[in-house]
Amino acid sequence: QVQLVEAGGGLVQPGGSLRLSCAASGRIFGINVMGWYRQAPVKERELVAVVSSGGVAGSIVYADSVKGRFTISRDNAKNTCYLQMNSLKPDDTAVYYCRTVVVGGGIYWGQGTQVTVSS
Repeated sequence: QVQLVEAGGGLVQPGGSLRLSCAASGRIFGINVMGWYRQAPVKERELVAVVSSGGVAGSIVYADSVKGRFTISRDNAKNTCYLQMNSLKPDDTAVYYCRTVVVGGGIYWGQGTQVTVSS
């Protein structure tokens, strides 16, 4: 079993920054994919950013709405993924969820962390 614990959410003013972290623990032989999704009230969950281990340098995909503002990174030694969020907008307000695909194909979700962007 794998557990994901997110941290770093909170209240921030428009234009501000937050750094989210997602720490994976448990029976992990390797992680193929770690990513961040978000879900605002009355909206479906959407992809924010994802980093995979495919290829020599892996690959990173961002939602168009966050390109140039958010940066995803991963510390393989710590099985931890980060999401640096800059120039935050009210539309970024949502619960942010970490998701990982581990070696073997298992998919796991974190409990979510609330990000609120408001004056």
